[in-house]
Amino acid sequence: ATIVMALGVQRMTKKNALIRKLPAVETLGSATVICSDKTGTLTLNKMTVTHIAVNGGFEAGKSISVEEAVQERSSVYQELVYAAALCNDASLDPDRKGEVIGDPTEGALIYMAQAFGIDHERLEDEHPRLFEQPFDSDRKRMTTVHRIGNCLTAYTKGAVDEMLPLCTHILTPNGVRPITESDKSHIAGLCLSMSESALRVLGFAMRSLAALPVEDDENVELGLTFIGVAGMIDPPRREVAEAVRTCRRAGIRTVMITGDHKVTATAIAKQIGILEDGDIALSGVELDKMSDEELGEKLEHVSVYARVSPEHKIRIVDAWQKKGKIVSMTGDGVNDAPALKKANIGVAMGITGTEVSKDAAAMILTDDNFATIVKAVTNGRNVYANIKNAIKFLLSGNMSAILSVLYTSLFALPIPFQPVHLLFINLLTDSLPAIAIGMEPPREDLLNQKPRNPKESIMSKDFMLTLLVQGAIIGVFVMAAYHIGLSAGGAALASTMAFATLTLARLFHGFNCRADASIFKLGLGSNKYSILAFIAGLVLLNAVLFIPAFHGLFMVADLTIGNIGTIYLLAFMPTVIIQLYKVVKEKRK
Repeated sequence: ATIVMALGVQRMTKKNALIRKLPAVETLGSATVICSDKTGTLTLNKMTVTHIAVNGGFEAGKSISVEEAVQERSSVYQELVYAAALCNDASLDPDRKGEVIGDPTEGALIYMAQAFGIDHERLEDEHPRLFEQPFDSDRKRMTTVHRIGNCLTAYTKGAVDEMLPLCTHILTPNGVRPITESDKSHIAGLCLSMSESALRVLGFAMRSLAALPVEDDENVELGLTFIGVAGMIDPPRREVAEAVRTCRRAGIRTVMITGDHKVTATAIAKQIGILEDGDIALSGVELDKMSDEELGEKLEHVSVYARVSPEHKIRIVDAWQKKGKIVSMTGDGVNDAPALKKANIGVAMGITGTEVSKDAAAMILTDDNFATIVKAVTNGRNVYANIKNAIKFLLSGNMSAILSVLYTSLFALPIPFQPVHLLFINLLTDSLPAIAIGMEPPREDLLNQKPRNPKESIMSKDFMLTLLVQGAIIGVFVMAAYHIGLSAGGAALASTMAFATLTLARLFHGFNCRADASIFKLGLGSNKYSILAFIAGLVLLNAVLFIPAFHGLFMVADLTIGNIGTIYLLAFMPTVIIQLYKVVKEKRK
């Protein structure tokens, strides 16, 4: 089982899923719920600012494109760009053709500044950061202070609905004036319209300061002057919609969890098929108002959670687990670590993820792609199926040996196998096909099945019956070879023929145990390792039977051509019977 899981880890690594904890390989196959972050996992994580708006646009209820704003060269737009570029922790890597270092959202703001002809690095050199109130998932905003001319200016960016209550003024082409409730209503209406178009909306504000704030001074974000908003889009990954449909077919529920606005999240979720008719979306505020019992009642219908905090993520995972679900949770930030630990399978992002989130996770997506999770689930199911089939091969083969020994003991016949025979079978000819079964590639129908109940025992009644029947079939033909040898040459020949028939029959049986399907449906060459294992076992067996130097060591008698033909025929017959049964079963289906 450990070897098969290790092989599964190797296979997943090639598909961009890095497994950190070995049991997660098998647990993935039981996953029933995937709680996925939106940005970078369901989307491309290539944010681009497409529309911006300042006063005037709010009242008209429309934003304009960045290209149009560049042409206007309004002082208000210029102030918005300053806020976007200076209140920013990202940078561009000169060695990698301007690739963003840091958060893609902040990188998009730097590209927007470039469109206005502003060099981000030069601007930071001219106006260095003197104070910082870093971004916080609860506050949903960040603030930096810079010296602009002879004045200290604080720039704030973040979620518009969190910033508007802090604003007392608004910047217009004619200067600063007090902000009215009508202004706030217009701003909120425009942001809603932009969000419905799947745009992520950020607000920008500023404030003049008399003195540099002290550390953790929350007053720096009070009495702000609202500048404007920027709407950016992060397109969904092309393969995600198909991956979501595959999850649904596999009995896996996909849930989006994001810090974005509820309307934006809903628009994206509809595009990729996560939010369907009858499903609902909840915001973090709405979630706070619900008791655990209320959440449990609505849980099955909630497909989108927006504006959530790390504490909300833990609560969502816990609610699903209380319903007996196996939950996979994705995350990339330091604050996501508790939720990743809480989930049955924590999944961290390899590209954008922090080291803390990676340490807490059981699996890391090296491409940050949701579709990779689906591939990992397929491999997880395949690993469990391969382990089960390898166990079936080993135990049914051993059952045939047990029944053979029991038969000869009951009828006081000479022993059919020497200890060295059983060691040869178990250590050499059994191990190779069992490992080859562990290399069986995933089948297409794996995701047409519902997730396996992790509490379900491998040793079910049907499984035990299969072991007994297949072991008995092999045992019957082994004993047939034994009796032929006994009547033709005595106990030594009987033991040799029984040993050779059992070994060869178990080598053939490796093809039976590759899957429940017949070899005609699977294809003989679809698992080259099974063929190689069979050939290696055949070479070892023939070496023992035909090289005289091994006869004494392995206690085998000389065989005639007729004996060899009998051994091969009797060893092949159990596989013929089992395969015929599978073919008939498939035709009935």
